[in-house]
Amino acid sequence: MGPACRVGKLIRKGREATMKRSNWVVMALAAVAVLFIAPAAFAEGGEVAHSGGIGALAAGIGLGIAVLGGALGQGRTAATALEGIARNPGAQGNMFLTFILGMVLIESLVIYSLVVSLQLAGKV
Repeated sequence: MGPACRVGKLIRKGREATMKRSNWVVMALAAVAVLFIAPAAFAEGGEVAHSGGIGALAAGIGLGIAVLGGALGQGRTAATALEGIARNPGAQGNMFLTFILGMVLIESLVIYSLVVSLQLAGKV
């Protein structure tokens, strides 16, 4: 086994460790978001508080997570689509349509999150 193979194995192990760490970070952020939103969701009373407070904080955190996820998803989608088109230029039409549809769906989720966060903050 040559030095190049050993270096390749080390790089793969480093990528796997990074992926595991990033998965834990995403799960921790989701848990924090749930902890902030759950008390407001289970609160009793028919009136909606428009004073901001925890709703505004939850809206800001939720929108930030949604925008981060949308941006990462769009970047990954664009990179994969361009890589696929570069490998097989003949399939550009099919890939481009799927790429645009994926981008639209990702962006619609971010816009939906914006609407929900504005409702949580009491602005709508």
